[in-house]
Amino acid sequence: MLHAQDSRRARRAARTRRTRTIGTVVAISLLAVAGLGATAPAFAVQTAATPGTAAVAVIGPDAETLHEISDDAQSSLDAARDALTVAARVTADIAAAGLDVGVPDTTIDTAHLRDGIDRLSAFDIMPALLLSGITADTVSETRQVLAHAERLRDGLAAAEAQKAAEEAAAQAAAEAAAQAQREAEAAAAAAVALANGNTPEGAQATARQLASGSYGWGEGEFSCLMSLWTKESGWNYQAYNDSSGATGIPQALPGSKMASAGSDWQTNATTQIAWGLDYISAVYGSPCSAWGHSQATDWY
Repeated sequence: MLHAQDSRRARRAARTRRTRTIGTVVAISLLAVAGLGATAPAFAVQTAATPGTAAVAVIGPDAETLHEISDDAQSSLDAARDALTVAARVTADIAAAGLDVGVPDTTIDTAHLRDGIDRLSAFDIMPALLLSGITADTVSETRQVLAHAERLRDGLAAAEAQKAAEEAAAQAAAEAAAQAQREAEAAAAAAVALANGNTPEGAQATARQLASGSYGWGEGEFSCLMSLWTKESGWNYQAYNDSSGATGIPQALPGSKMASAGSDWQTNATTQIAWGLDYISAVYGSPCSAWGHSQATDWY
């Protein structure tokens, strides 16, 4: 235990001697450059840091080593150069985007930072005390440039987000308008088709297609169907028998029976035809059988 304590005391003593020696050397260097004689002020130790840079030690009586001071200067120089790159990139991005980032002036003043870079570039031949002060100033300028660049980058991000939202809203509105147009056109086409299908000729064309496609009835059967429904309603979907209440092209009794084929049975000849063909198939088997029954009994 005593041996370990003696070792720690020895290291502290050596560090104290080294610090005093460095302080003396640095002070002599500064006095030689500035011509201040014995009246030169003392310097305190500071630690400054900025994102992407190492801590910076300002030279003074308690500084570590000249090597570490040089390392700090080099790190600060590298960070300052990176800050210039960041500033140039954000201003170029803003110019390319052409967006309002919320500030009237999107330039970044890097004149003082460039001056610090120029001065630090010769750190290997600069007196230590001057080097520490220039390093601290350059670190401060680096912070300011990076903070300004970050504000501009945030403004650009907000402007880009707003633009994206506006474009998405415009796209959605355009798609909604296009969909509304398609629906309107489809409704108009359906109205035209309904009107055409509700004419006697249109109803007959529909009946021919359904008789063949759904039931396999050929032209002979369709001829019987033509005779049957011509007699019953004249192929008029609005036909109504006042005495019996029979309704529509097939003269359903009551007309509400045709609701099983569709809720639009009162206004759509196709719905009436679909119900009438199903009725004929189920009760008589074919249009000709239904027509024969109608001829014999005057109803079907």
